[in-house]
Amino acid sequence: SKFVNDQWMIKNGFLNDAQEHKPWWWNIKVQKLNLSAPLILLPEVSCQKAIEILQEKGYDQAPIVAESGLILGMVTLSNTLSSMQDGNVEFSDPVTKVTYDQFSKVSLEDSLGKLSCLLENDHFAIVVHEQMQFSGNGSSSTKQTVLGVVTAMDLLTFVSSNDKK
Repeated sequence: SKFVNDQWMIKNGFLNDAQEHKPWWWNIKVQKLNLSAPLILLPEVSCQKAIEILQEKGYDQAPIVAESGLILGMVTLSNTLSSMQDGNVEFSDPVTKVTYDQFSKVSLEDSLGKLSCLLENDHFAIVVHEQMQFSGNGSSSTKQTVLGVVTAMDLLTFVSSNDKK
C-alpha cells in the first residue's frame, strides 16, 4: 500500500519530510545546491544530435522541453543506447522516441530531505520553478521553467563538502 510508505507519502505531499533523527542537511532547501543551468533539448532534435550534444557538453541526461515551455521528459544516454541496441529507434529519429515521460520534480524551496527520498527510487529529479502566465484576455495558467537537473551525486557532493560533523 502506498499510503503506508513514508517515501511515497512525502513525495506526493501527504506527509511532511520530518524524521526523528534527521541529518543536519535534511531541512536545507534545494536552492543551496547551486546547480548549474541545465542543457535543454527541443523535441525535434535527432537522437544522433542529442548524443553528440550530451557528449560534447559532458552530460548524461537532459530535459526535453517544447517551444511552449512544456516539459516533455528526459533523455538519457543509457536509454538512448539501449533503445538503439534493441532496434527500437534510428539515429535520425527525434529524441522524443527515447524520452522518459515519468520523472520527479522538485522546486528550489523543497528540502534536501524530500529530494533524498525522491532519489532513493529515481536517478534524477528536474528542478522547476512555477510562475503565473497571463494571456491577452486575462486568463491565467501556471507555467513551469526548468532550472536544473539534480542527481544523487549532486546531493552527496553538497553533503560531503559541507559536512557539519
